[in-house]
Amino acid sequence: MKSCFGYVRVSTQKQGEGVSLDAQRDAILGFAARNSITITQWFEEKETAAKSGRPIFLSMMKQLMKRKAEGVVLHKVDRGARNLADWAKFAELADNGIDVHFATETLDFKSRGGRLTADIQAVIAADYIRNLREECIKGIDGRLKQGLYPFKAPMGYQDNGGGKVKTIDPIKGPIVRQAFELYVSGQYSLRTLPAELARRGLTRSDGTQISKNGLERVLSNPFYCGVIRITRGGATYPGIHEPLISASLFQAVKDFRTGRKSKSYTKQQYTLRGLFHCKLCGHLMIPEAHIGHVYYRCQTKDCDTKTIREEHLELAVIEMLARVQISDDDIARFQDEFRIWSEKRAVDDNANTFAMQLTQIEEKLLRLTDALIDRLIDKEAYSSRKEALLLDKARINEAKNTQQKNHSWDDVKRFLEYVKSLAVSYGMATPDERSQIVKIASSNRTVERKNVYIEPANWLLVVSEALAGLVGGRERTRTPYLLSANEALYQVSYAPE
Repeated sequence: MKSCFGYVRVSTQKQGEGVSLDAQRDAILGFAARNSITITQWFEEKETAAKSGRPIFLSMMKQLMKRKAEGVVLHKVDRGARNLADWAKFAELADNGIDVHFATETLDFKSRGGRLTADIQAVIAADYIRNLREECIKGIDGRLKQGLYPFKAPMGYQDNGGGKVKTIDPIKGPIVRQAFELYVSGQYSLRTLPAELARRGLTRSDGTQISKNGLERVLSNPFYCGVIRITRGGATYPGIHEPLISASLFQAVKDFRTGRKSKSYTKQQYTLRGLFHCKLCGHLMIPEAHIGHVYYRCQTKDCDTKTIREEHLELAVIEMLARVQISDDDIARFQDEFRIWSEKRAVDDNANTFAMQLTQIEEKLLRLTDALIDRLIDKEAYSSRKEALLLDKARINEAKNTQQKNHSWDDVKRFLEYVKSLAVSYGMATPDERSQIVKIASSNRTVERKNVYIEPANWLLVVSEALAGLVGGRERTRTPYLLSANEALYQVSYAPE
């Protein structure tokens, strides 16, 4: 009896759960019985033969070359190899006197004619895989050009079957959105955020928390703002799925990760940190806690501006906000004029602006494609630039859709009521909320010696000037509000240095 190995293979784990492997074994055992062959060892593999490098196959070949058996029996040619590199290993076995048998094909691998027939079948098997791969690539490329993502849905999205749009997971989707928001807030790092996300219910499929690398992949994936990027090759496509986050938030996270946006979180929180500059030297006023008070200090040596207490900066903010005066009569008389103004502006300005910006991006995309065809740029530069343009396009469409929403007068009235009570809102806000109010409602915030200068933001001036034109032409100017230490109302005693 001749001793031989038996080799059986299927392409996937799922196939391995069926009868295919058993059917191959039965055929091999029947062939062995008819030809006085004993199968001394079985080699079973659940992996495609389209590429070389199958570990069990290579292990079997190594043992055969060491003469651990006299030959090998396979079900048929394509079970052994679907690429010419692996097929060459069978030819090497035959050249070294090791028998190669095929249970369902009458091929004499020892004869020239049998070898030729087997070679032809191996080439056909390799060509079949090559053609199948090309057809698959065509299908995938077609789906991508339609804006569909033909692979497993990223975390936070759901698969809905082949050829269908990914949809937002109602449970995990909102938490993935929070991951972007929490990270860009600066309060969490890539190492600490996974634990917080797990606490909120976002984990991997096995229930464990996301790894640092996994979180990095989520935060850098433009799929979440509507752009499909293929990792291999870097190709990008506009997706038709619903974005989970805005393109602006994705860009903010990208800037934060690359260091273009500094972290805003520190262990000690100061309400006005980073908001006031020294008027004399231009440097930031740096907050310091000292004897129960917070002082903002100019760090420039020999500068005449030294320190000022935080509460006096806040007095200046409150006084500036209080000077924005909008009465109930103002609001009532503003209603019709604002509606006419907003509709006209939306039609005349925004629509034309957005259309022009989108046209410019489309022209840039065409020129970029021409540059690639003419070999003026390489594929990597093309993919990177195309992704940036698609993100710009997404941001413009977001702004366009926001502008096109028809806000009711109730929305406008609530906004004006909020503006009217900014000073009150500031007094009732948390430190973080106060900081945000100062950022959006004021500008040109400076300190000169013991004097504080602060101006209302442009949008406050727009509202103020619009109302002034409707209610009698009250004069409103951009003269900076000056809070002097010599003003009787705000005289202060500063603690010694």
